[in-house]
Parts: sequence; C-alpha cells; structure tokens
Amino acid sequence: MSRIIAYWNEVVIELRKATWPWDPKEKGFAKYKELNDSTIVVFIAMILLGGFVAFFDFSFRKAFDALTIWLSGV
Repeated sequence: MSRIIAYWNEVVIELRKATWPWDPKEKGFAKYKELNDSTIVVFIAMILLGGFVAFFDFSFRKAFDALTIWLSGV
C-alpha cells in the first residue's frame, strides 16, 4: 500500500510541474486562449498537409495515366 501512495505522490508532484493549456487566473473564453490558438495552428497545418498530399496524388495519377497511354501506343 505504501508503494501506491508513494507513486501517487510522485504523480501529483510531476503534474504540478506540467504546463497546462489554460490560464487559471482568466475567466470565460479568454481562459483557453493558448488551447484555442494551438487548435487553430493544428487545423491550418492539417489543411496545408491535405492540400500537399492531394496535389501530389493528382499530379502522379495524371503522370501515370499519360505514361501508360504513351507506352500503350509504342
């Protein structure tokens, strides 16, 4: 039982060292500013990554189609 209590005390100590994505001093929507900003950054990054993948998928598919048409005519 003492090992469980020691483990729990260590967990609490480590959680106090962590930085949380909200400011406990703020009230309302402003409390979660860092969390909202991080969410927006992740959303924009996913849109850009999706566009990048879609662009190369479309480009390689068209290039492959052109190559197969060219090779079938040879």
